[in-house]
Amino acid sequence: MTERSKVTTNKMAATSKSNTNIIEEKRTRVLLKEHGLENVNSTDFPGNYAGYDDSWSQEKFEKNFRIDIVRITESEMEFDMVGIDAALANAFRRILLAEVPTMAIEKVYIFNNTSIIQDEVLAHRLGLIPIKADPRMFEYKQEGDENGSPEDTVEFQLKIKCTKNPNAPKDATDPDELYRHTKVTTEHLKWIPTGNQSDLFGTDGIGPVERDILIAKLRPGQEIDLKCLCVKGLGKDHAKFSPVATASYRLLPELTLTKPVEGELAERLAKCFPQGVIEVKEVNGTKTAVVAHPRRDTCSREILRHEDLKDLVKMSRVRDHFIFSVESTGVLPPETLVSEAIKILMSKCKQFSSELGQIDAQQT
Repeated sequence: MTERSKVTTNKMAATSKSNTNIIEEKRTRVLLKEHGLENVNSTDFPGNYAGYDDSWSQEKFEKNFRIDIVRITESEMEFDMVGIDAALANAFRRILLAEVPTMAIEKVYIFNNTSIIQDEVLAHRLGLIPIKADPRMFEYKQEGDENGSPEDTVEFQLKIKCTKNPNAPKDATDPDELYRHTKVTTEHLKWIPTGNQSDLFGTDGIGPVERDILIAKLRPGQEIDLKCLCVKGLGKDHAKFSPVATASYRLLPELTLTKPVEGELAERLAKCFPQGVIEVKEVNGTKTAVVAHPRRDTCSREILRHEDLKDLVKMSRVRDHFIFSVESTGVLPPETLVSEAIKILMSKCKQFSSELGQIDAQQT
């Protein structure tokens, strides 16, 4: 092979490798540019790219899919879901918001309300109070059943009256010192067990998630006397049944330095991103910018304001790596909510597969 042939072959190999990298980037990355986003739409479907097998198979999915728990507390959970498409991630998010059942106050029977809050507003406030009762232990209330049963209904009572405090200091001005029961909170909601509920849940097994949620304010002579019926429901029917305060996701950020950034430029570059994303470290005695924690990036566009900095970093997002954040209202732990949402999604998939099978059977 002549020298010219070798050079031509090397150039062709380099070009082929470059084209492969470009295609791989289109398939797997969303690029953040100065005037918009690129590669937003999914393109990794069968036949779209020559030489790539993008056909779906269960074996390939199981190999690539994983869930990594990053942080978990009593009320919040952050985890990574890797190896899925945005449509599936969004379906999971919507199930968390609207299809994981909870218990909430549905009917309010008001016997007496002389507070300044109208009956309908008071009932609405009561309905939005998160109730700590495991919905998996209850059935859905039957349509037309007004009173319910121990298997599908939880009853609460709220009976309180504001009076003057005879022991209040003479110079007191604080209503909490002047009056008794001036603030009506969820602490005053009393659970009335029915049937065998006491045996199943104990004496304090059911109640509001928080004991200090303000319901109303009273003054001497004003009182509230009512009964609440709590039932099982879904967030898609009413927001009060939604088990999460927030459920969101974002793509994993990926930052790549296009060339070494040193000295004063490195320090300025680090200030363009949230703290810790890019750190300035000593490398061979020179201050050098290093991508330390790209996960903390929040899609800031600050770097694009600086002509000498904007081309130093390539900003992208990994298309199939989703960072989920789930905050529970306290009805169920966040890990339980995630588990229940996955079960519901699996059930939907099985039902859809079954219906497709029936269609195929009818056509044959």
